[in-house]
Amino acid sequence: MPDREVSLSAAAAYSIDIARELLLGKKVVVLTGAGLSTDSGIPDYRGEGRVARHPMTYDVFMGSHEARVRYWARSYVGWSRIADAKPNAGHQSLAEAQKLGRIGRIITQNVDGLHQAAGATDVIDLHGRLDRVICTGCKKLIARTDLDTILRNLNPGVDKNSNIEFTPDGDAEVEVSADFKIPDCPICKSILKPDVVFFGESVPAIRSEMAMTELEQADALLVAGTSLSVNSGMRFARAAAKSGKPIVIVNLGATRADNLAIAKIEANTSRALERLLIG
Repeated sequence: MPDREVSLSAAAAYSIDIARELLLGKKVVVLTGAGLSTDSGIPDYRGEGRVARHPMTYDVFMGSHEARVRYWARSYVGWSRIADAKPNAGHQSLAEAQKLGRIGRIITQNVDGLHQAAGATDVIDLHGRLDRVICTGCKKLIARTDLDTILRNLNPGVDKNSNIEFTPDGDAEVEVSADFKIPDCPICKSILKPDVVFFGESVPAIRSEMAMTELEQADALLVAGTSLSVNSGMRFARAAAKSGKPIVIVNLGATRADNLAIAKIEANTSRALERLLIG
């Protein structure tokens, strides 16, 4: 991990020390977002490293074959950014803190699997995982690597090594040929989609309820690397505040829950979380 003192402002360091005392001895549940993964090379729609793009919505994906062709063609090229990403110091600090018993379960809005790659356990992937593909009919799960092989066999002439701009949800800004071929479910021939919650799609109730139960059983909420712009994350901050649980936020830039937090740490998560939870 990097030196925990590097690039931390005096104000951030002071806030971290105060927050550490506030969290000491408490059962802490953690909510993370895309800002945690920017240091792993995965861009963000908001905050530092953001890209000025709008993700495909669920209705558009499900309502148009052409839209699905566009999504999978871009994902075929852009998937490598997710597949090759490595956990950064923020992921590692959370995994180590979990092993030390200083935090409990991690609820993540991210779909990159980097918490698990860092060694964290009992992670609730609130918005799903990009390394899985699901059939919208029979619900069969397919590994994204297996789908990649299918797409390569269907589209042998597509260049995956172009100089391209990647986007946060694992696709890329590329020109899409109308001839790009996409598969249906090998079992029931229904539509295949990434096993993630698209914009405009609801988080599965069982997953949302599991995460909320974790918060109810915790003493405090630590928010890291998210502006909480999406209601599926913000609802946890509201619930924590309503029940009187202290909220600590680590994020570069404003969040929707800043007024609910007992401590706001304006710092990069890779640099702040080690000092907050380990140091």
